[in-house]
Amino acid sequence: MTIRTARHFPSTNGLSTLANVTVIGAQWGDEGKGKIVDWLAARADVVVRFQGGHNAGHTLVVGNQTYKLSLLPSGIVRGTPSMIGNGVVLDPWHFRDEVEKLRGQGVAIAPETLSVAETCPLILPFHRDLDGLREDASAFKIGTTRRGIGPAYEDKVGRRAIRVCDLAHLDAIEPQIDRLCAHHDAIRAGFGEAPIDRAALLSSLKDIAPSTLPYARPVWRQLDGARRAGKRILFEGAQGMLLDVDHGTYPFVTSSNTVAGAAASGSGLGPSATGFVLGIVKAYTTRVGAGPFPTELTDATGERLGTRGHEFGTVTGRKRRCGWFDAVLVRQAVAVGGIAGVALTKLDVLDGFETLKICTGYRLGGRTWDYLPPHPIEQAAVEPVYEEIEGWPQSTAGARTWADLPAQAINYIRRVEELIDCPVALVSTSPEREDTILVRDPFAD
Repeated sequence: MTIRTARHFPSTNGLSTLANVTVIGAQWGDEGKGKIVDWLAARADVVVRFQGGHNAGHTLVVGNQTYKLSLLPSGIVRGTPSMIGNGVVLDPWHFRDEVEKLRGQGVAIAPETLSVAETCPLILPFHRDLDGLREDASAFKIGTTRRGIGPAYEDKVGRRAIRVCDLAHLDAIEPQIDRLCAHHDAIRAGFGEAPIDRAALLSSLKDIAPSTLPYARPVWRQLDGARRAGKRILFEGAQGMLLDVDHGTYPFVTSSNTVAGAAASGSGLGPSATGFVLGIVKAYTTRVGAGPFPTELTDATGERLGTRGHEFGTVTGRKRRCGWFDAVLVRQAVAVGGIAGVALTKLDVLDGFETLKICTGYRLGGRTWDYLPPHPIEQAAVEPVYEEIEGWPQSTAGARTWADLPAQAINYIRRVEELIDCPVALVSTSPEREDTILVRDPFAD
């Protein structure tokens, strides 16, 4: 068996980085990052989101209570100090509503425990409009959540964005609105839409500013202080590596970098601070929205996986496409993402299958591929090469120790490790917080 040893990052300026952990998805998202981050948050001093927006969906189950998060860091439910980094695009209206919703569920949220980077770009109403207009007008559907994420990132890169810190200077924001309108009004005209209502935009910004500004902080400085004090920092990614704008199944991707390297730029800490990179993977594969999916099952087996796994998007409610575990894609994610260990989730969904399949390669044009080719036409045309492995009749639901697992389940996990060339650090056997098998503590690495 070949298992990659964990990568150790050198110390910088005399500061140890081994206590920090970066959590990223290693498939197309929806891998169960929320539960794993929540579980790790008990061992962390700070949790920080570093990319994406409220298109990310994290569901946490704690006893009889279910928390659905899409913007706030998952650590907030534990009461762990939580931060939203500058790499996130922030919808301030959704931020206000999600804070109030969690407060209504008994979660204590205040500026003392939740910080938002002053430099986060804002998602504005016309960003949501444009997102929907593009999806409706094009025969080539990307499958976005229509929440304005992509257009907001476009304005950030185009140096037109209104940021959190601008909410404190709305009396001087007219030149920025000029730049935004010059760009967006022309696009809106192409869709037959009226120009942006400048007065309404300014009024809505004035209305939302008091709900956002109390949380605005120099997050980079807070994190630097936490690091120098020897605090354990948990970096929380959103979506999955296969949705990365550079490394994913382009153009069916999100608009940000979802790989672990984005934790540095999206939080304001250097790359040496990201520590142990933990990739989250399901014991099978799912995807929401359009795009290639080599192991997708459109038969009764795929339906069984979706039903047992409750595979519906946290944000949109869309039914997820389901298929067998694709070791080729996860191995690629491990290499590109710098993943040192994986958390294997939803093992219990595979209970009762006589035989399981794992994709070990692809066939295309008379050639066998050990990675996903880059072009969408090729990606859609590959045929998976499967290896069969014996299933198990027993239930693994709620298992909390290695000894609780049947031998066949352990064999499945070991084979996954071999094929993705990366060790399993955690195994999750239900949505419940404590139904987790710790094989190797990322914070102790």
